[in-house]
Amino acid sequence: MNKNFVNFHVLISHSPSCLNRDDMNMQKSAIFGGKRRVRISSQSLKRTMRKSDYYKKYLGDASIRTKRLSDLKNKIIEALKGRFDADLISKTLVLLSGKDFSAEVAVEGDSVAPWAVEEVAWFCEQVKKGMAEKLDDKGLGKQLKDQTEAMRKSLASGIDIALSGRMATSGLMSELGKIDGSIAVAHAITTHVVDADIDWFTAVDDLQEMGSGHLDTQEFSSGVFYRYASLDLGLLQENLGNASRAKALEIAAHVLHMLATEVPSAKQQSFAAHNLADLAMVSFSDIPVSLANAFEEPVKAAPGGGFLKPSIKEFHNYWQSVHSGYGLDEYCAEFTLGTVEAPSGVKSVKSLEELKTWVRENGEG
Repeated sequence: MNKNFVNFHVLISHSPSCLNRDDMNMQKSAIFGGKRRVRISSQSLKRTMRKSDYYKKYLGDASIRTKRLSDLKNKIIEALKGRFDADLISKTLVLLSGKDFSAEVAVEGDSVAPWAVEEVAWFCEQVKKGMAEKLDDKGLGKQLKDQTEAMRKSLASGIDIALSGRMATSGLMSELGKIDGSIAVAHAITTHVVDADIDWFTAVDDLQEMGSGHLDTQEFSSGVFYRYASLDLGLLQENLGNASRAKALEIAAHVLHMLATEVPSAKQQSFAAHNLADLAMVSFSDIPVSLANAFEEPVKAAPGGGFLKPSIKEFHNYWQSVHSGYGLDEYCAEFTLGTVEAPSGVKSVKSLEELKTWVRENGEG
């Protein structure tokens, strides 16, 4: 029997780094279980994934997220050159955004919003047909309302919109382009308490005889992070114009890969914390289930040091408690580095690729 939700659980140990900062240039953090944890925001994780080389290779070009509509117009005119003339593209963007591009001033939208080039191309085609039928803007809008499924299919080249959703407040997009996100991504937090270190760094001026040319500080730390995301397969299929479950499962397998391997780029030239996941568990379930409360009581370092092994142990113990306590009907599989034994009821696989194949096979392999 098909389960609608795919839950992704990842434990990843980052060496000293500062992967996500606030407006004070300090590491983002959160209080959980009454204790400070280092945090990587969900926005940072999602942007890291959609801007990755892996995303581009397997899922195509990500959307363009901007409120600078004048610049967007120029970019889309260039991208669709040879397919549609500039006036048609401009007219289409006016209809979609509800903004006037006629004045010689920069035009901005109400907020930063995602735009997919192929989706705009689909609308250009519809506007072209409407003009041939001599439809006014109101008539064209009415006609397009009946073609939502066809429009959504154009998001095959804007999958991040189908995953993360979109809100629009003006123009045709406010009526046709609203999309509920099919993936929920949690802020990643350390499984344990973290006391940050401060790096006093200098930039040496080679032409200065004494002292340094620049002196500053940077907060950094290391830790084991718990990453969690939940994917609503049915909503993803709907967002892609009623795509097949196989298509949604393929995307889910790529989401798993990125959650286990992609790391934010902040300060990486200074810290090079290019670490891969130590554990990745996937479950097919009837409901989204986070296991963050495995770490509500901060993990203590193992005898001799190290937070990774005790974090995996607490994660497995909590999974077992939730699974049995609520009688969850799940299909679960896990990949771990090393010789960690998976809990009873969790299929153990030997590699991330094998786990991705299990996801593609609907958790039935």
